[in-house]
Amino acid sequence: MNQIAPPRVLVVEDDDELRGMLVELLADEAYEVEAAPDGHRALHLGLTRHYDVIVLDRRLPALDGLDVMVRLRRRGVGTPVLVLSAAATASDRVTGLDAGAEDYLTKPFDVDELLARLRALRRRHLDTARTVPVGDALLDLDARELAPGPDGQPVVLSARECDLLATLAARPGQVFSRDELLYSVFTEAEKPVVVDTYVHYLRRKLGRTVVETVRGRGYRLGRGSQP
Repeated sequence: MNQIAPPRVLVVEDDDELRGMLVELLADEAYEVEAAPDGHRALHLGLTRHYDVIVLDRRLPALDGLDVMVRLRRRGVGTPVLVLSAAATASDRVTGLDAGAEDYLTKPFDVDELLARLRALRRRHLDTARTVPVGDALLDLDARELAPGPDGQPVVLSARECDLLATLAARPGQVFSRDELLYSVFTEAEKPVVVDTYVHYLRRKLGRTVVETVRGRGYRLGRGSQP
């Protein structure tokens, strides 16, 4: 008999004690838990790994929690997010929800309420697919697969190829500089040449026109691949 995989949760919290408590609590509730102490690590994990839900602290070092969420949403990541924050005013909650959060819980919080809200988020988003349109094709962000490909068959991409294509496809008319793509896609790389390398990989798999070079400015989704 096949076993049902446990739900996966990403906990993003800069307070070591609270982060450890949340990891232990959710592990006891049969979640598979990963944790990030800052916004940059959270963005990297959110873009490269699949989670059923994200618990996101609003105030984070390096990159604010709401900024992390906005970048994930722009990249087509639809993982439900529950924001934890000490900011408790109505305007704070509205800002968080407008930024893309599905739920907002203020600190200090009741543990049972947190768990109930996470269960509700998982139920509401259980059947939500993560796909991004690329022209007449769809990019499946979980399977890392573009279907149909140039020859009519699905094309499987690497994690970085998928991230790069999803970034370009999420805003098809925008020209991205190499530095912008380096910062948002290749968060652990140091030199923009890695962007050129992965553009070459995408073109090799999907055809020369999938990514357009805008001389002196950067790259954008090829016009023939735009919706």
